[in-house]
Amino acid sequence: MSLSVFPVWVVTVVLDTVGQIAFKSAAGDPRAGDGIVRWRYMARRPALWLGIACYALEFVAWTAFLSLVPLGRGVLLGSINIVVIMLAGRVLFREHLTRMRLVGIGLVTLGVAIVGWSL
Repeated sequence: MSLSVFPVWVVTVVLDTVGQIAFKSAAGDPRAGDGIVRWRYMARRPALWLGIACYALEFVAWTAFLSLVPLGRGVLLGSINIVVIMLAGRVLFREHLTRMRLVGIGLVTLGVAIVGWSL
């Protein structure tokens, strides 16, 4: 991957990961209640708005990234988000990573590395 593409790619990964973590944080609060009460509770949480802001910024970063690489490669490189989000979920929310998920993480990482080296 060229030096001009790499920072933009990293920004898209970071923004997507922070956005997903923020949404999980806002939605996973057990004090939220159910139904419309839950949505009102989440709307008052800064984490929800952080997630929305990250996604708005990611839209810009992703568009910039796709202007630098072919769509097929860009989407394949973007799949590293799955790995980063799963690892962040493990660290921050103590989510369980089964053997099959770990194998999947390894395969996705290997695929992204192969695609990245070919740029």
